[in-house]
Amino acid sequence: MTNSEPDIFWTEANETRSAIWHSENGTPAPKKIQLINDTLNADQAYKLACEGTALLWSGDYHNAKQLLQALNRRVEHKKSKKTSNTQSSANENETAQVFHLHRKEQVHKARILGMLLVRLEADLSLPLRRAPDVKEACHEAYGLQSHSIVISLRELLGVIGAHEWRKNGIEIPALGKKIHPHYGVFSPLRGEYLDLIAKAPLPSTELAFDIGTGTGVIAALLAKRGIKKVIATDIDARAIQCARQNIEQLHLSEQIELRQQDLFPEGLAPLIVCNPPWLPAKPSSSVEYAVYDPDSKMLKSFLNGVVAHLSPNGEAWLIMSDFAEHLGLRSKDQFWQWIDAAGLQVIGKLDIRPRHSKVGDENDPLYRARTAEITSLWRLRQK
Repeated sequence: MTNSEPDIFWTEANETRSAIWHSENGTPAPKKIQLINDTLNADQAYKLACEGTALLWSGDYHNAKQLLQALNRRVEHKKSKKTSNTQSSANENETAQVFHLHRKEQVHKARILGMLLVRLEADLSLPLRRAPDVKEACHEAYGLQSHSIVISLRELLGVIGAHEWRKNGIEIPALGKKIHPHYGVFSPLRGEYLDLIAKAPLPSTELAFDIGTGTGVIAALLAKRGIKKVIATDIDARAIQCARQNIEQLHLSEQIELRQQDLFPEGLAPLIVCNPPWLPAKPSSSVEYAVYDPDSKMLKSFLNGVVAHLSPNGEAWLIMSDFAEHLGLRSKDQFWQWIDAAGLQVIGKLDIRPRHSKVGDENDPLYRARTAEITSLWRLRQK
């Protein structure tokens, strides 16, 4: 539910109109808004967006999508020139700078593309010509509304895409079933780490904690492997709702208990599993918290707290990519120091190489690091 008071204003038919601003990535409400339609060309729209003017679309829905694509092409054209110049002078020691430039460009792109706005009615319908019925998708993302809201078209397309993922689901080979991610909950599209969980030797089948459960896919896989009781936690309400639906559809509710809380539930367990965000960088939207962990806060909190929740001879399974090491964001020595300082020792390690499409994309500015990446399941035990 959004705020009940209008916080953005624009002029339409010589009258002042207002609505409630909503942004999932926390972008502040635009101060300057211009009502536009199909008569505004892409160059004019790009110039206005770069100058900080938000563009509220009132024309044809499909033309709005075409304009967004045109804005994207202009941003990419500008970016490709900068990236080419940067890569030509880059060496092995500058990978971190390339990453930070890449992130900066992503944020800039999101800002420019986020300037194209649409208005939703209080019932979450989209009052544009040839617009699809978006009410169900928007209700899943935003819940009930009592006022008209304005969002970016880019966010709306993300909501629609998430609705399709939620309906169709993602096939998880290690589970032999589908998982249905919700909007704002990180999807297990990179599933190679699940193969590691599926084959690691279980220290016990009595109880396990799944920390940061997300869609519930790890909890479901542990239950499928025969663990009698899995307690899965997540601080995010959307994640808990998503995990609950998946677990119910998989008929695993008797084995899996969900709790909305940060990190560890009370008590001890012979197995504690965590797949924290892999990159110590600042997220630019809520869903990116599943990928970016500023100052490795969650990783360090898990390591420093897990011993207090492990049963005697229990194991902590930490699923981590070494991508951050190849990007120069974290050193291997630093990672080992954190394990040692937490009173843990490594008793085993399973590795797998990523299979996603970017691994083979030589045009990706992070290609060098991606080709070296390994995802590991670290088996940890108290010293």
